[in-house]
Amino acid sequence: MKKLKVIQLLPELNGGGVERGTLELGKYLSSLGHESIVVSNGGRLVKQLEQQGSRHEKLPIHKKNFSSLFQVKVLRKLFVEEYPDIIHMRSRVPAWIGYLAWRKLDPSKRPRLITTVHGFYSVNAYSKIMTRGEHVICVSNSIREYVLKNYPDVPKEKLTVIHRGVDPAQYYSDYQPNPAWLNRWKQDYPQLTGKFLITLPARITRWKGQIDFIQVITELKSKGLAVHGLLVGEAHPRKLEFLSEVKKTIRLAGLEKDITLTGHRSDLRDILTASDAVVSCSTDPEAFGRVTLEALSLGKPVAAYSHGGVAEQLDQMLPEGRIPIGDITSMVNLLADWISRISPPAPTPTSEFELQQMLKSTLGVYDELL
Repeated sequence: MKKLKVIQLLPELNGGGVERGTLELGKYLSSLGHESIVVSNGGRLVKQLEQQGSRHEKLPIHKKNFSSLFQVKVLRKLFVEEYPDIIHMRSRVPAWIGYLAWRKLDPSKRPRLITTVHGFYSVNAYSKIMTRGEHVICVSNSIREYVLKNYPDVPKEKLTVIHRGVDPAQYYSDYQPNPAWLNRWKQDYPQLTGKFLITLPARITRWKGQIDFIQVITELKSKGLAVHGLLVGEAHPRKLEFLSEVKKTIRLAGLEKDITLTGHRSDLRDILTASDAVVSCSTDPEAFGRVTLEALSLGKPVAAYSHGGVAEQLDQMLPEGRIPIGDITSMVNLLADWISRISPPAPTPTSEFELQQMLKSTLGVYDELL
């Protein structure tokens, strides 16, 4: 394959599955000698992106308002100057700006256009932009079914399922945090000592199910079980009202000593390893659910509402972790059973969700289009 120049478009580079996938692909492309460029409004991950060999171009392509259309001409100029082989669009606002910039280029010379559908977006003309790529990557079988159901004019052959993946060299069942981290963790969170630690790793927003999680911990405590709940994640500035609701719900339940909010953490792998069980209470389906896969790959049992990409992971790695959506009683009973065991169930390893597979498959889509 000839050396490629790839431009990826996304809103910002602060954190999340889309952002991490962008960094992973950029690093992979750079390691193979290809040129990787990422266009976004910037964020805390820019430094890491650049250290891994990609170049970052900062453009305000993140705002869902009319003013973003002023970036179409700016982005088209960038496309003309860089003349990439591939433009890969990963989110709706950047995709609209990128598509409008791309379609005015000379059809005989313009780059190939790829979109990745990372979510169960609301079904409308605005979201349909994610199906306008010359090829469309779906991050799970659930996403492929969503596209085919809601956009029946999209040809099946234009869709490729490429599951997100984790690096088995980083996420494996025998992984252990270093002693310095463990000591600091115990000093920072002494309330966790001697407790069965149940972790919900997710940004603080209603559909991620923090309120359900509080109910789960409430019922486990009512059974006299020595548990502690951990909410790992931050709230977007627009979601601070819900964060206040979460804290109030914890206070009214009398669980201020039994549930800890850590805010944003960059050491999630270590936190997952220090946990006894991980849960996903997302009331809407996860398009894929990278964090649950990380936990499963670390050998941690996961109890999760059974829909979306997380259900696909549990089908292969830990079927008993599947919980009917919203069924708090079933989740409580399962976790109580795991607590009673000498050792909770171990997930079954699989190569289906490995990072290298994801990266090779993505490059394969590029190669096929070119």
